[in-house]
Amino acid sequence: MATIKILPHPDYCPQGASVQAPAGTSICEALLDNGIAIEHACDMSCACTTCHVVVREGFKSLNEMDENEEDLLDRAWGLEPNSRLSCQAFVAQQDLVVEIPKYSINHAKETH
Repeated sequence: MATIKILPHPDYCPQGASVQAPAGTSICEALLDNGIAIEHACDMSCACTTCHVVVREGFKSLNEMDENEEDLLDRAWGLEPNSRLSCQAFVAQQDLVVEIPKYSINHAKETH
């Protein structure tokens, strides 16, 4: 089991969180299974970018990206070198630290 530490996000987990995930579980599944309702508009079929995360620690332990994920990530808000679609990034044995970006392609906030 690996531990996934989720950095604080104002909507999904304001205090941050830490969850356990068995090897072979996607980051998205691990978050959803533990009550962190990350967006996943395409139902985890690698057809959108709403589940985009930035892997701050443990990036190299994840499975390699395929071409479809790489192409989709080009459309993600806040893309960074350690960005992944959480539905396509599968946990190995190493612990991870992930950040859910403030916005997604389907989610924007306005301050009034």
